[in-house]
Amino acid sequence: MRVLSWFVYLLRLLFYIGLLAVGIMVAAGCLMIFHISQDLPKLPSPLSRIIETPQSLIYAEDGQVLIALGEKTSVSLDMVSSDFLNAIVATEDHRFFEHHGVNKLRTVKALYITLFKPGQIQGASTITQQLAKNLFFSFEKTWQRKFKEMLVAFQIEQTNTKEQILEAYINQIHFGAGAQGIEKAARMYFDKPAQDLTLPEAALLAGLPKSPTQYNPFRYYDRALARRHVVLDRMVAAGFITADEAAQADAVRPELHDGRKDARTGSYFLDALIQEVVNVYGEDVVYHGGIKVYSTLDSRLQTDAGTAVTEGMARLDKLMGLDKGDQEKPQAALVAIDTTSGAIKAMVGGRDYYASEYNRAVNSKRQAGSGFKPFLYYAAFRDRKLNPASVFQDRPVAIPIKGAPDWYPQNFEKTFRGPIILKLALIHSVNTVAAQLVADVGPGAVVDVAKACGIKSPLKSVYSVALGASEVSVMDMATGFSTLANLGIYHEPFLFWRVEDARGRVLFEHIVKDRRVLDAATAFQVVDMMEGVVDQGSGREVRRLGFKRPAAGKTGTTNDCNDAWFTGFTPSLCASVWTGYDKKKQLKDENRRGITGGRGAVPIWTDFMIRAMKGEPERDFLVPADIRYETVETTTGCLAAPGQSVSDEADSPQPGQAHRQTIAVALKKDQDPCPGY
Repeated sequence: MRVLSWFVYLLRLLFYIGLLAVGIMVAAGCLMIFHISQDLPKLPSPLSRIIETPQSLIYAEDGQVLIALGEKTSVSLDMVSSDFLNAIVATEDHRFFEHHGVNKLRTVKALYITLFKPGQIQGASTITQQLAKNLFFSFEKTWQRKFKEMLVAFQIEQTNTKEQILEAYINQIHFGAGAQGIEKAARMYFDKPAQDLTLPEAALLAGLPKSPTQYNPFRYYDRALARRHVVLDRMVAAGFITADEAAQADAVRPELHDGRKDARTGSYFLDALIQEVVNVYGEDVVYHGGIKVYSTLDSRLQTDAGTAVTEGMARLDKLMGLDKGDQEKPQAALVAIDTTSGAIKAMVGGRDYYASEYNRAVNSKRQAGSGFKPFLYYAAFRDRKLNPASVFQDRPVAIPIKGAPDWYPQNFEKTFRGPIILKLALIHSVNTVAAQLVADVGPGAVVDVAKACGIKSPLKSVYSVALGASEVSVMDMATGFSTLANLGIYHEPFLFWRVEDARGRVLFEHIVKDRRVLDAATAFQVVDMMEGVVDQGSGREVRRLGFKRPAAGKTGTTNDCNDAWFTGFTPSLCASVWTGYDKKKQLKDENRRGITGGRGAVPIWTDFMIRAMKGEPERDFLVPADIRYETVETTTGCLAAPGQSVSDEADSPQPGQAHRQTIAVALKKDQDPCPGY
């Protein structure tokens, strides 16, 4: 009996302790709710004013507004197609007319993930909660923020009808292409009012808010149709339409509005910028938050870049014998970067934005050809203690490759020069010498240097990487060569300096950070050789076309002339230019000769740089303290005899020449000329 009494006593004690714990938890919960509720935003009256947030603005570097995002046109429910209303409810919140602001099952699941899976904040937003988000100016995904949204959602439900909530919602959601609200979206995509939307059109629009950028039908029509299929399935599951009606709608391919230029930014730069800001902050912030984005775009340079590409492509069309009636024409891309900071000053992703929004400057990956050789030469100087005066034989070579046939690299001219110093080998882009170098240092070393300089695209560690066989973007090349221009200091390329919220509070500010990735003196030796490319080598058209400032660069031409590149820089600005067909096809002039980087890309680069550098003070490349110049013979690398003249482009050594020419080379203080061969 005594044991039973103690057991009963223990049960009572546990019961009262449990009651006390529950009481404490309830009290704590009430205190938390009270504390949090003190900081809740005030609901607007009427609710339709919830969409009266300022537009998000994107500025150029000079303060000019480039674009405003989030223009709104409000309509009542009776002015909207019932098919759309059913589609958006079925897709976004199929229990909308049943709950009181929160979907309990989805909330419990979201709470579990949030609490027990650190780092994950799971959303469970109803239409009402999505509306509530517009009242908050903090965009951090925290459980406190989600809890506040729930409280505001309850307030909205208590003070408004479901119809008022739905009306406010459909007028504030973003549909992409600059369309905020269903009325704007209907007119933007289909050139009709929202009340006239058909089921196929309505279902397509209802699928866009999930990701307006990824499902934008102007750009990704088939992807938008695939998303519409999901919407139609949900409408069937919710009982709004039958399976037969869904199948009939799914078979229709709606015709988009032809006059849709207003649906686009009109700028490859802005497309890239908006996508990056969306990736960081989300589409709600970008299109609903009234943020201000201060971009790196230099309006004058962007205009100069557009003009250079337009006029350059017209010249290229003429060179190739193309006329206006030709359906398929080559494309071009250009990226310009401030070498001192990494700020992207201009970007052109194609010859005509309104004909093709595909941004070839960042999204297209093409072989760079000989444009990749500077990374090879740096690796050779670093790892094999070579220098610009080192002598190699320009001759037929066979490079053994394990498990594959030998590699027989060919020079572009199909001829051989014999002994030649490395500076001249780069100036004239000699492939056989480059092949010997990569066989010596290994392709991995070239890949390491390229990646250190900022090349982001995947690179294959194969011998041909030294001749640009791996595919890279124009952005990659501009970034990599900017690092060389900085003598080995890398700056991450970026599109915006600062982001502010609607109240002017700074959400982000870019701080320029210097990161040394290359030895300065070795990098300068490569830059000096690249100056030779511009002054007397494959890029000498730069000088003939009138650009006289100190500049360095490298042309690139792929096999069969499918791609023509030139990437070059002054001490302050680096620009990369690519030309070629979207579907790989040979660039040929009217005489059926292949068009190289020197003929296809150099004129565009030169035109842009002449315009871009106008009014800028002229600067020379800084010479590191441990660099000296020596004049050497081009075939032996030995010091030139007293009185022997330095070669210029006109008398640079040609195949078969027996007499000796000379050239100035940049050597480190501990390097001696005449290393032998």
